[in-house]
Amino acid sequence: MSETTQKTDTVVENTAGPDAPAPAAALREKPRSLAQDAFRDLIRRPMFLVSAVLILFILVIAAFPGLFTSVDPLDCDLKHSMEGPSGSAWFGYNFQGCDVYSQTIYGTRNSVIVGVLTTAFSLVIGVLVGVLGGFFGKWTDALLSFVTNVFFGLPLLLAAIVILNNFRDEKGMRNAGVMAVVITLSVVGWMSMARVMRGAVMQVKQADYVAAARSLGSSTWRLMFRHVMPNSITPVVVVATISLGVVIGAEATLSFLGIGIRPPAISWGVMISEAQQRISQGLHPLLFPSGMLSITVLAFIMLGDAVRDAFDPKLR
Repeated sequence: MSETTQKTDTVVENTAGPDAPAPAAALREKPRSLAQDAFRDLIRRPMFLVSAVLILFILVIAAFPGLFTSVDPLDCDLKHSMEGPSGSAWFGYNFQGCDVYSQTIYGTRNSVIVGVLTTAFSLVIGVLVGVLGGFFGKWTDALLSFVTNVFFGLPLLLAAIVILNNFRDEKGMRNAGVMAVVITLSVVGWMSMARVMRGAVMQVKQADYVAAARSLGSSTWRLMFRHVMPNSITPVVVVATISLGVVIGAEATLSFLGIGIRPPAISWGVMISEAQQRISQGLHPLLFPSGMLSITVLAFIMLGDAVRDAFDPKLR
């Protein structure tokens, strides 16, 4: 081998460098999926991090209220009626002499349960209606779209009030339990998710990979639930995240009106309803549950906005 050839080989070897990846290894690197790109974008967003921490904290309170207070929320003493915040009662007492801090902590559970279960049930209904209508089209889509539009014509709170007004206890008084509120809000709150899912399915079912799966003999149901639905559900999850905060606010509104959850059950809406009747005697029984409600609703809306921005390439 000539001296010129040896020098050329040495230059090429030094240019490549010892740490350069092998061409085969570079080819084996898989491109990141949309979900991976979205997650990398999310963790860089302060709004997502703040809202996620708040929601995690609220969920821990709802799951383990005993970690945050040892006071029984139903242990009331009239001699403390409407006392202000103090070292023994951080949020003061309500007109019945109940610890407002303890009730606010324990009220988190029912409010969060209503929000999570209602959103989950609405998501299931909306996804099924949207997938069936968007995938089959024709008369199936026309029928399901008609049903969706009928439900859209019913104002959420008005429809919920009409339904829940029929729930009575053994004394004939209006009294809807947690599950009654969940089912009612689910029945009247799935339409937006169905519309979003329908539009996403109609777009995805035209994709090349769906046509390829169909040509390989995949059944209709396999195409629908294995290929189309998983690739269409992301925008619906974003809508559901935002809706969760709205549902918690709706439950508080219904309880405030005396239609939703009623005492002795505790929720933020129940506490606000009781406090507003004696607002002239003190603001603290109203201020703290209202503050928790506002923070929770805001956190879920912020989370939904952050997730929407991360999954929409046009907004990056």
